[in-house]
Amino acid sequence: MKAAVSALCIGLFTCIGLVSEASAAAKCIKGDRKAPYTIGWANIYSVPTWMKQTEGTIAAEVEELKKKGLVDKLVITDAQGDANVQIQQIQSMIDADVDAIILIAGSSTAPARVVADACAKGIAVINFDSLVDTDEVTAKINTDSNEWGDTAAKWLIDQLGGKGKILVLNGPAGISVSDDRRKGANAALAANPGIEILAETNTAYNVAPAQEAVTSLLFAHPQIDGILSLGGALSAGAILAMDKQGRPMVPITGENARQFLELWKDKDLKSWATMQPNWLGALATYTAVQALEGKDVPAFVKVPLPIIDNSTIDSYLARAKDFPADGYIYSPYDQKLFDELLAAK
Repeated sequence: MKAAVSALCIGLFTCIGLVSEASAAAKCIKGDRKAPYTIGWANIYSVPTWMKQTEGTIAAEVEELKKKGLVDKLVITDAQGDANVQIQQIQSMIDADVDAIILIAGSSTAPARVVADACAKGIAVINFDSLVDTDEVTAKINTDSNEWGDTAAKWLIDQLGGKGKILVLNGPAGISVSDDRRKGANAALAANPGIEILAETNTAYNVAPAQEAVTSLLFAHPQIDGILSLGGALSAGAILAMDKQGRPMVPITGENARQFLELWKDKDLKSWATMQPNWLGALATYTAVQALEGKDVPAFVKVPLPIIDNSTIDSYLARAKDFPADGYIYSPYDQKLFDELLAAK
């Protein structure tokens, strides 16, 4: 892989001295790079199906950009969940002089230095989903995780009439989206003292560990009135755990995980969900190329949160067959949508 990238760099050297016609409008961009570009995808891990879906949108976007002569190579690394390995792999991409790095960060703090180094060397850096605590990037792309937590908490509190015993299910601690979703719920929970948090967990965004964690909590708590779940796989795991113990279903929040949506419909649940679209990966790739081409891009691209409830769930399930059984049913996307998001202020 390194040899291939090095060969590309030799090719790029022939371009040195040619001044790009594009202006260097976006952060990190110096205007000295010319298409076709090499894109580096610094993946924190590739095993979960949802991450494979995300990578699929990146690869598909790269193919579209190749047709336009804007990209010639996609370099992919897999840190296998280790934030330190991800840092080393980002450094390797810098050494290979890729033109852009897109990443979901394995830590909100650890990659900050190496990300800033990439930015200083004129590499477009697009950070999406799980964010790094630094402004030394070309752009960050995300939904509003605080809004996610706040809206989910308010929905559940409303369902319970402001009084009840609940479980709170979070993703991994130390991951920005997980921490921010939980922080977003704080104000609504504090304003409703009738809501008692019986227990709270942090697990990976996978069904099996969530089911195991909730199973233990069910044994410890005979009365549960609702579940504030801040992840789709977490919700599916919770429902499976309750079903296995013969516990009555309760109002539960979640995310657009296909398994959760199907369980929701099958068991006629009272539920609410939203979505972190997998196509954020495609949008990150598109944004990187736009920046390299001299276009101004926002420092933060906010992607709106859709609402999935009992009135809209059928529209998602109607497309379920197009997505993996353990994956996420995400909304359609195209360049028009991407241009609108990048134009939003």
